[in-house]
Amino acid sequence: MSNKELLTFLTELSANNSKEWMDENRKWYEQERTSFLEIVAEILAALSKIELGFSELRPKDCMFRQNRDIRFSANKAPYKTNMAAYFSIGGKKAEGPGYYLHVQPGASMVGGGVWMPQAPVLKKIRQEIDYSGQELNQILSAPEIKGTFGAMQGEKLKTSPKGFEKDHPYIEYLRYKSFVLSRPVSDKDIHSGAYVGLALEAYEKMRPFQTFLARAIYTTDEEDLLL
Repeated sequence: MSNKELLTFLTELSANNSKEWMDENRKWYEQERTSFLEIVAEILAALSKIELGFSELRPKDCMFRQNRDIRFSANKAPYKTNMAAYFSIGGKKAEGPGYYLHVQPGASMVGGGVWMPQAPVLKKIRQEIDYSGQELNQILSAPEIKGTFGAMQGEKLKTSPKGFEKDHPYIEYLRYKSFVLSRPVSDKDIHSGAYVGLALEAYEKMRPFQTFLARAIYTTDEEDLLL
């Protein structure tokens, strides 16, 4: 499915980011939102064949709202200038890893992982890296991951996290506060609709990374004792 009109809409929204413009173009917005929801549904159906938990989600459970939360922001523009979705078992607010789709003129991308987890979840991920840092290193060094996404992305501490020595063999991974893989998608691929296939291909390649993060977050202490 081509999304050329979606990029045009988002370009116009970026140039006219106001409630008045949106009210005048509400029909256009609803049309592009519906088209994007169809893409989200297509991706969700494909993911459901891999993991049954995705079958419990509806497309609306994955798509982000267009309205921005401007309560604590200096930027008072009322609308996001992208359309995006996050596919995670349990919905877009789940604490576990998920897959991300972001469509924005000149800045579209697909990715996945865990972005800015709460302290208890971050602690679990760091504990897993402490235990199994070599495994994570092997995952991130694999040609299909490194060649597609490059290095793991995310904000990092400048110093060592509490409880870990600065000479820990995997201190570079332990310093991360987000754990994300992503790759850009061109406007041309958005126009043609090819980005859907590119997204699914990227999600498949990062599955070992997602499995590592899910194990870190969802394995209980009792399960650790049985391993």
